[in-house]
Amino acid sequence: MAHVRTFESGATRDEMAQKPDYEGYLSPLVIERFGRYMLAHQQTPDGPRASDNWQLGIPKDEYIKSLLRHVVTLWKAHRAGQGDQEALCAIMFNAMGYLLVLLKAETK
Repeated sequence: MAHVRTFESGATRDEMAQKPDYEGYLSPLVIERFGRYMLAHQQTPDGPRASDNWQLGIPKDEYIKSLLRHVVTLWKAHRAGQGDQEALCAIMFNAMGYLLVLLKAETK
């Protein structure tokens, strides 16, 4: 049986215990930086693409090849005592894209 939280106002809500805490899991600094990365990569020689264009479908093979190229870029920067925000954002993009392909396949 779910417990109910009651606020000073009298409003009630169910418990948070079994709900994902997205606010706690994500960093606004990281999301903001990723947004800037995505905006910069929306521009193509043929003009801007829709922000959600990637969700139309990119093959897993493309995601993994790109992800590994960016991992190597980050690895080299790390070995040189540096970081690489662009590579990290690209890794995030490819990991999310690959995961989206897997999740969509589950719902078919």
